[in-house]
Amino acid sequence: MRLFTDEVAEGYRRDGWWSGRTWSDRLDEHSSERPDVLALVDAPNRLSFTTGVPRSLTWADVGAEVDRLARVLFAHGVSAGTVVGVQLPNIVELPMIYLAVARLGGIVTPFPVQYRSHELKRMGTAAGMQVFVTAAQAVSRPLAAESAALDVPTLAHVLAFGEEAGEGYELIDSHLAAQQPDPLFDEYVSSLSRHPNDCITLVWTSGTEGVPKGVPRAYGDWDVLGESCIQSPKLCSNDILLNPFPMVNGGGLAGMFVPWMILGATLIQHHPFALDVFIDQIEAHGVTYTCAPPMVLDALVADDSVVAGRDISTLRAVSSGSAPLSGWMIHRWEANRGVEVLNLFGSNEGGVLYADPDTVPDPAERGRFFPRYGVPGMPYRTAVAAAMQARLVDLEDGTEITETGRAGELRLKGPTIFSGYWHAGRSGFDEQGWFCTGDVFEISTHNPDYLTHVDRAKDLIIRGGYKISAAEIEGMLIAEPEIVEVAAVAMPDERLGERMCLFVVPADPSTPPTLESLISRLIDQDVAKFKLPERLEIVSTLPRNAIGKILKRELRERLTSAATPA
Repeated sequence: MRLFTDEVAEGYRRDGWWSGRTWSDRLDEHSSERPDVLALVDAPNRLSFTTGVPRSLTWADVGAEVDRLARVLFAHGVSAGTVVGVQLPNIVELPMIYLAVARLGGIVTPFPVQYRSHELKRMGTAAGMQVFVTAAQAVSRPLAAESAALDVPTLAHVLAFGEEAGEGYELIDSHLAAQQPDPLFDEYVSSLSRHPNDCITLVWTSGTEGVPKGVPRAYGDWDVLGESCIQSPKLCSNDILLNPFPMVNGGGLAGMFVPWMILGATLIQHHPFALDVFIDQIEAHGVTYTCAPPMVLDALVADDSVVAGRDISTLRAVSSGSAPLSGWMIHRWEANRGVEVLNLFGSNEGGVLYADPDTVPDPAERGRFFPRYGVPGMPYRTAVAAAMQARLVDLEDGTEITETGRAGELRLKGPTIFSGYWHAGRSGFDEQGWFCTGDVFEISTHNPDYLTHVDRAKDLIIRGGYKISAAEIEGMLIAEPEIVEVAAVAMPDERLGERMCLFVVPADPSTPPTLESLISRLIDQDVAKFKLPERLEIVSTLPRNAIGKILKRELRERLTSAATPA
């Protein structure tokens, strides 16, 4: 299945954004040229969340096991264009299944382990999923048994890693143990022609609002995204990557899997997130690069006792995103530890922005600002930034915004942007071919070379006709030491339409901040009065989806329910 027109694909190859190489090409190269280099490592606590002892594999091991897994998949009907669903935690088998499907020319559609039948049925049916690969037991659930009960019309086979057989699924390990030479497989693989414009993955939008959409990606797509995620933290083949995020969407795939695949580096898997295990892995494996949520990066430098007696000096760079980063945290990592902090903003569709020490040198600014595309002289680290185009559009009248301080939807063109949603053509693009990200930014009044994220278009709080940036208020308050997490959402109001409510996770539940104290902090920063919060809810956690994004829809529903008379 080719995704882009021949003209567009050839242009990307001609201009060097697409290498023309497939994942199988990369694997063959690494397994032959770097056979003894450590490639994949399980988390040491693997047995606490799924079956199977922790494993460490060289590139030669990975090449051999991918071949064996591909033979199992082939025997169950996987070939060019077959859609294979995958639901596995971060274990070494996850990237190897991706590579095995790729060797056969199939299409991988990965799912977080948190998804259940509601999500899997809808997405699996929309994808035309024919084979499903999972684990017999993981995250305290019988994933294989649950998958076998899915009502997906096209689903023919459920295959599971593990030792516990059950009705409706087959054990991969049993097939591996009984595997015999198959000349049909060898003939098929040798005759298969793979193209950089072939669809290799189908990932899904987060679905925080409405029905999730499928985002197909080709080998070439992943080339340009992976290279940018290599260039931003300056990765090389000797780097050791620690992956704590689900490797099922654009962030986990572009940020970890594809750089690992391109470079032939070492990938350390982590699941579920546990700070003590995370630190253990950095120390034990000499990790040089990782990514983590803002609150984790905060914790690692806020209190020296967290890493007392531990050696994490091999870390060279860390990245984060999805929420404003605290300036004090970035400063402490860089000034005290010599570790670069990168602020990344991205989407499955390819809308990516990178803030690093070259483009946004001031730590206090890097947590909130991103360099604009198209600024002359901007020292972009990512080569593709030179080929990207961006514009801001007023959502009410459709005019382009060129002045500072005025909110508009970010629209993008360039090699990182996907071809279009699964079976939906160019929906999501405007009539001039710009991808409509759904994210609202402003050209910063502080520095017009920068963009500042305002919010998702649906998350703007409109109070008496005035638009309030939830992200702006969150970015100011997250720096307060008594706040671990904060989300600003709209609550209904008969007179003004909406008012702002803050949901705050306090650092010390026994002495949470008060609404008055938070208002005072904002007033001290000369915030316009209409932007001040009018309600505070202290909570122990914020609801998140399977890939870690805060579900503001659920928070708004809580407020709506509370405002409805019994």
